[in-house]
Parts: sequence; structure tokens; C-alpha cells
Amino acid sequence: MSGTTGPVAGTTGATYAGAGVDIAAGDEAVARIADVVASTARPEVLGGIGDFAGRFLLDTGRFRRPVLVSSTDGVGTKMLVAKATGRYDTVGIDLVAMCVDDIVCAGAEPLFLLDYVAVGRLVPERLEAIVGGIAAGCRAAGCALVGGETAEHPDAMAPDDVDLAGFALGVAEQGEELGRDRVEVGDVLVGLPSPGLRSNGYSLARRVLLEGARLPLDGPAWDGAAHTLADELLAPSVVYAPAVMAARAAGARGVHACAHITGGGIAGNLSRVLPEHVDARLERGAWEEPRIFREIARLGAVADEEMARVFNLGLGMILVVSPGALGAVVRAIDAVLGGTGGTGGPGGLGGRGATVVGEIVSGSGEVLL
Repeated sequence: MSGTTGPVAGTTGATYAGAGVDIAAGDEAVARIADVVASTARPEVLGGIGDFAGRFLLDTGRFRRPVLVSSTDGVGTKMLVAKATGRYDTVGIDLVAMCVDDIVCAGAEPLFLLDYVAVGRLVPERLEAIVGGIAAGCRAAGCALVGGETAEHPDAMAPDDVDLAGFALGVAEQGEELGRDRVEVGDVLVGLPSPGLRSNGYSLARRVLLEGARLPLDGPAWDGAAHTLADELLAPSVVYAPAVMAARAAGARGVHACAHITGGGIAGNLSRVLPEHVDARLERGAWEEPRIFREIARLGAVADEEMARVFNLGLGMILVVSPGALGAVVRAIDAVLGGTGGTGGPGGLGGRGATVVGEIVSGSGEVLL
């Protein structure tokens, strides 16, 4: 018939695999991650992997007026370091930390997380490493991995491209949330140490260290370092949520607010929990700033103001605490993160604990750093 076409002679029929989407590889990937996903389950989880949707039974007996708290995030260009090294076992921990550590700033207990992994080509072993990290982060946070999506995007992404995102949900009792309305003059600022960059500022770090200074990822992180630059840049984020929840339990209502120090640095994030009539005054020398920040500043001639605006400078979380609750709060944090012998889980602090880094004073909502 005029105007119609058929298959080209001598060719076989088109297939999804031929177009770049391998269903068999997807089935293998699901089989590889089933057990590790199950390892994150909480009693409230209903069903399991393979269901069309994750189900979670909210225990309303624990809360008179439950407030659901949500967050979504990714790991940014840290994924490019993982790609360059072929090491994908830690970025999943970063994903969990970025999501649940936002939730806990509202005073919420993280309940569950969903992940989304987009790839140019599905490699089951690579997905297994990524989801293994997500599961490790969920176990550290005490939340369940109830489901997710792996999407293979040939043509839209290069074969080795990977991107990662997550969504987390938590719950708090109405009236018990943390926030700026509880912050008072005289409150103490308690810093939770971060041993490195976490998942923030990697576009600048990569530009300075890898493109500008042309440092090899398999070389020492700096002169005399016992670990490689890849080890430094791929160190997993500390999952702070359990420590914050322990601090709240130990300090009764003495924990007033909590700031997760991500993009925007200390000033940009701490200011989000300050009422207009106070300032947060920090003592810059009160905590240890990891060596990697000095190296980025030195090799890139990065101004101190820019460093403070981009990076956490060694503080991954800052709590605003009443003076009367300070001792109990610090002891609770240290017991979880490792300051007094706790393990700290993935990305633990290796013995470094909470530190008093400043105070709340009268002012106009500014962070004095």
C-alpha cells in the first residue's frame, strides 16, 4: 500500500534491550538488593520489595496529634567522584544523611525512606553497592527503606552516568517540634563535628583539587596523609539523626532548635532557626576544622568568606540548647556518635564528640562567625 513502510529486509525485530534498557539486568539487580533492603525493616513496615508501593503503619498510639515531616535530597556532584573511582558503596549513606538530618531538625523521628536511582546503563553490581550504602544509612538512622525506583535512561544519560535522590518521611508530636520560636538569649550552641565535606561543596572542591591542582584521586589527600584523596572525598556523611533524638530525650525540652549545616555553610543554615531578636555568636577556634578545608582554601586561593559560605568547616549539625540541659545533651550525643566510646555507625566520628561552639545573644537574627 502506498505510504507504508515495513521492517528493513534482513533485520530482526526491535527489542527493549536493543534500545538500551535491559529488563533482565533489572531483575538481577532486584534479586541482589532484596536482602539488604529487608535488613532495614521496622515493625511498622507492611509488605516488601516487589510491591507497587511501600506501606508503613503509623502508630498513632504514640502521638496525640502526629505531624508528618518530609524531606527530599540527593548527593550532588559527589557522584562524579564515585564515578571516577568506581566506588559506589558510600554515596548511599550520604543520601540518607542528607534527608533524615533535615527531618530531625524539625524534631521528627525518621520513619522511612524511598530512593530513586537513575542510570544510563543498569549494572547490577553497581546498583547493589549503591543500595547497600542506602541500607547502611537507614540502619544507622533507624528508618526503613520501604521502596524505590531504578530508571535506565539510554541516550538521555551516558552509559556510566548515575544520579541518586531520596525522599524521607518522619513524625513529630504537634507542639513538640524544634524551631526558632523556642530559641532564647542565653542558649548554648552545641556543634556536632563533621570529619569532612559530607555531600556539600563538591563542585568547588572538584574544581580546585582535581581540575586546578590536578591532584590524583589515588594519591595522598595531602602531603603526609596516610589515606588517598579518594578516601577523603568519598568518606560517608555522619548520620546525625539518632544523636539528635538521643539529645532530645536526655535534655527533655532543653533542645530548642537544630540546624543541619549543608549548602550555605554555618551562617546560611544556622540563621534559619534564629528569631529576629537574637544573634548566634560562634567562636571559630572552638572546634577542629578538618585539614581538607585548609587544602581547598590554599590550593584554590579561596577567600575565607567564600569557604564559610560553601562548606560546613567541620560542623555538620548545630543544636541550640538551654544551659541547664547542656551536660545531659552532650553526654547523650557522645554516647551515640562515639565521643565516649559509641560506634557512631557509618561515618562515625572516631572518638570526637559534641563541642560548645557559641551562644545566643541579643541581636537581629544574624550569625556572627
